[in-house]
Amino acid sequence: MFRLCFLALICSSLLIPSALGAQYPSEKGTVQLDRLAGGLEHPWALAFLPDGRSMLVTERPGRLRLFADGRLSEPLDGVPEVFARGQGGLLDVALSPGFAEDRLVYLSYAEAGDDGQAGTSVGRGRLSEDLRRLEDFQVIFRQQPKLSTGIHFGSRLVFDRDGHLFVALGENNQRPTAQDLDKLQGKVVRLYPDGHVPEDNPFVDRQGARPEIWSYGHRNQQGAALNPWSGRLWTHEHGPRGGDEVNIPEAGRNYGWPLATHGINYSFLPIPEARGKTVAGTEPPHYVWEKSPAISGMAFYDAGRFPAWQHSLFIGALVDRCVIRLELDDERIVHEERLLEDLDTRIRDVRQGPDGYLYVLTDEADGKLLRLGLAARE
Repeated sequence: MFRLCFLALICSSLLIPSALGAQYPSEKGTVQLDRLAGGLEHPWALAFLPDGRSMLVTERPGRLRLFADGRLSEPLDGVPEVFARGQGGLLDVALSPGFAEDRLVYLSYAEAGDDGQAGTSVGRGRLSEDLRRLEDFQVIFRQQPKLSTGIHFGSRLVFDRDGHLFVALGENNQRPTAQDLDKLQGKVVRLYPDGHVPEDNPFVDRQGARPEIWSYGHRNQQGAALNPWSGRLWTHEHGPRGGDEVNIPEAGRNYGWPLATHGINYSFLPIPEARGKTVAGTEPPHYVWEKSPAISGMAFYDAGRFPAWQHSLFIGALVDRCVIRLELDDERIVHEERLLEDLDTRIRDVRQGPDGYLYVLTDEADGKLLRLGLAARE
């Protein structure tokens, strides 16, 4: 009787799959991978609700779904219309730091302009008590000008410990704009949760500069997370052919693109504006890949469930089709490991769950929600 009750308790957990998944070798032990859900059309991001068991998942065509009780909901109502072309669509999702009281959900997405071009926007709406819709959705930020025909939108959303909202943006494949302080392409911006600009942003008092800007000289940022030990924002961005990089953006600093890059054009020709891998007055990358894995998603690991993963940074790879584990010594990256290479699927997002497992989204027409952990040693 005790065994039957114990098994029933295990199976009742909202995030425990009904069948044992695959196992993969790693330096830190055997990685256990379980499939939680399929049927997601190019999922892009996920965010856990405070119950620690259910989550919101975005799909790039413009759908927001709830995963709970082992099932995906129908698309939630109240989601804004998105520019679902190329790399554009519904992108990141994040909960308000005060979600328990305000129930606000933040979304980043590609939004069309009047001339057929698009840019990244951010808005927020209140999740209804029945979990079926976002109410009173309002746009709080728009990337200006709108210059994308379908690529390089970024974007990731991160709240810091003081409640500021960072938005990591792409440069819409308009390379020189990343250096233009009067434009919001290729920037990290810093806002209050309602979209207003903090008075201590670095360019607030500079003539001809956008006050939202925190840092500039970025290419196409698809990963961002707050370092849980230092409280500092980390981001990563796609290089062109080579030169994917991790950065720790600081106020007012220039991170080089397209003047400084480790990559070349997809045509194998040099980047026209590039002056070298390092350029005076710009910040070198904190970590760089000479050959691009095409990185997306970012999660620091600070949970107690798998001590062997402590002080690691996990990043998804779209082209190299794996999860990259970067081992940290304080803020130095001292070792790299590739996980799940045999899975052979594009990894779009990686998040640490409240239960200490990693949760991964695969970028496919039939995208999957996966759970990763380390199997117990016998």
